[in-house]
Amino acid sequence: MEPFKIHILGCGSALPTMRHNASSQIVEIREKMFMIDCGEGTQVQLRRSRVRFTRVSHVFISHLHGDHCFGLLGMISTFGMLGRTAALHIYAPSELEPLLQMGMEAFCQGLGYEVVFHAVDTTREAVIYEDRSLTVTTIPLEHRVPCCGFLFREKPTMPHIRRDMIDFYHIPVSQIPLIKAGADWVTPDGQTVAHERLTMPAHPPRSYAYCSDTRYMPQLHRVVQGVNLLYHESTYDAQNEERARMFCHSTSQQAAQVARDAGVDKLLLGHFSARYDDEAGILREAQEIFPHTELAAEGKTFEVL
Repeated sequence: MEPFKIHILGCGSALPTMRHNASSQIVEIREKMFMIDCGEGTQVQLRRSRVRFTRVSHVFISHLHGDHCFGLLGMISTFGMLGRTAALHIYAPSELEPLLQMGMEAFCQGLGYEVVFHAVDTTREAVIYEDRSLTVTTIPLEHRVPCCGFLFREKPTMPHIRRDMIDFYHIPVSQIPLIKAGADWVTPDGQTVAHERLTMPAHPPRSYAYCSDTRYMPQLHRVVQGVNLLYHESTYDAQNEERARMFCHSTSQQAAQVARDAGVDKLLLGHFSARYDDEAGILREAQEIFPHTELAAEGKTFEVL
């Protein structure tokens, strides 16, 4: 299968610590690099991850809190100093556009590439990016400011050709696209070889959902139903549920409830409060509800399977 990986650059919350950086991830899919959120320190984390700067083509900002976007302007400037020429596409709530434009006029004069801004409506599900192999859809969330998550979903692919059968029946290479599309093969003596004998089923499309800062949303499981990997913020543990409610965040138990109700394959927790010296308790509470849970951590890479 083609690579589908999540590179964790930062999984802390608003206050950076010596253990965690502010929120940022790279979604690597079919040799494309997409960034989700760009908190302070993201450039350094990119260097450490050895993800090539020039391969980041699209940046998705979930909301306008500093720990999710303070690193964006500096990264834009750095791209210019590195001689970037390819356009950089920014997807974010509309309120960011004038702030970004003002910052670029002050600090990013003479860029050798175009920064293209795409305003995102955080209140509805909508496809905001699409190419031949992938769609990215917004996930409406409930936070103190307009906020959304992002659902990355592969498009279905054609069946795989069975090379042994192609060789056995001496089928010309020119006919392979037709067979992949569903055509049977008729041999020179008139025998029909069914499409199903000549192919193997394609791999099921994979999906990744990123749920940024949000209060617990009991209905959220419907939007992320059946995804292979779900990232859900888990700023607090259960004993701080009231604090989570006050600041429109979630506990690890609440994140696990979403994962369980959605029937996802794996849950990834992140956006940890600086109050915790480690997240062992957060993980334990989530695994009691949804056993297939892991903790995000800077420098870790997770495969979407």
